[in-house]
Parts: sequence; C-alpha cells; structure tokens
Amino acid sequence: MDYPFDTVGLDSETIDILDETHKLLKSKFRIDLTGNIDFHLEDFEVFRDCTDVNLRGSYVIKNTRSDCYALFVEIHKVKKDGNTRSSSLYDHYEYQTWALAYVKKDFGRVLIRPETLADKIIELLHPVELDFEEDKAFSDTFYVLVNDRWKAEASMDRNFRNVVMDMRHEDVVIEIIDHTLIIGHRKPVSPERSAQLAEFVVRVCSMC
Repeated sequence: MDYPFDTVGLDSETIDILDETHKLLKSKFRIDLTGNIDFHLEDFEVFRDCTDVNLRGSYVIKNTRSDCYALFVEIHKVKKDGNTRSSSLYDHYEYQTWALAYVKKDFGRVLIRPETLADKIIELLHPVELDFEEDKAFSDTFYVLVNDRWKAEASMDRNFRNVVMDMRHEDVVIEIIDHTLIIGHRKPVSPERSAQLAEFVVRVCSMC
C-alpha cells in the first residue's frame, strides 16, 4: 500500500497512527503534498536537544490568504545514561506532528509556552519574560521569551494573542524565527492534537 509519507523503518503501529492523522487532516482541510521543501527545522530551539530531526511527510494546507503546513517529524535522540564508562546509551526515535506558518510580521525570535510555577519564581528574581500589561490573562497563562522586545510587542497584537489563547494546552510550544512560526506539543502523534495544530496555523495565516 502506498502512503503519503515515508514509511521506511516504521513499525505498523506508527504507520497506522500517521495514516489516521493524515486522513483526519484531509477530512478537515484542503491539503496537498509539498514535495521537497527544506523548512530548516534545525534552526529552531525546540529541536536543539535532538540528534536528528527528519521529515516523514509534509503537507500544504490551502487557505484564502497564504499557505501553511502540517509536518510529520521524526525525532532522534541519543543520550548517555550516566557519566561512567559503562553508562548505556539512550537511543530513541519519536514521531510528532508540528504545524508551520509563514507570517507577515517580523517577530524576531520568540518562544511561547504555558507558564509554570518555576517560571513565575524565576521572574520574581530575574525579569526576563515579556508581559503584556493590557492583557493579564495572556501573560498569566503563557511564558514569552523574546530577543527583540520591540518587534515582539509590535507583532504580538491582540488578534495574535487571542488565537494563542484559544489554543491553550498544557504541552503546546510555539517558536517564531522572524517570519516563520512553528507549533507543536512535543508529544507522540495524535490525530486530534494534529488537527488542533493545523487549525491554529490556518487561523494565524487568516487573521495575523
């Protein structure tokens, strides 16, 4: 059977969940295979602790203003379990769904994730987070790190923050490099979560 993603080396369980995810995305959106596009995933901090990051499938999601993408990503991590010579290697592959959008505004570099208690404590000692005084609900919910406060404040307007608030999920991570936004859960592929990510980038491309 031909699948619309790379199945080489995948077990049947992984193939089934990717196939189910693709079918759900296709039922909700107009999607097409992208062909060979380099999305430069290695540039994103969210993948910096990975040994390799490979695309197993990429799909353009058609909408009225601009295109956005759903990505099947293979995460490969190799870590040493311990510091002794006899320590074993942790060699692990995981398959995740991420969604990507090219946005009009230049955000600089931005990382957005749900705020934890540890974040709140660190902020009391070292104020490194970007807060929005006029949007306390957003600032109480999300931890925002930026490298250019002016660009981030200008780009993260009320429309953008509302879209992010509607995406509220304890595991969600959003990273933006200039005009490229990526969002994911850092969790194994789930059809329902994948559809949520796709809906988010469609809204971002339509409204922001």
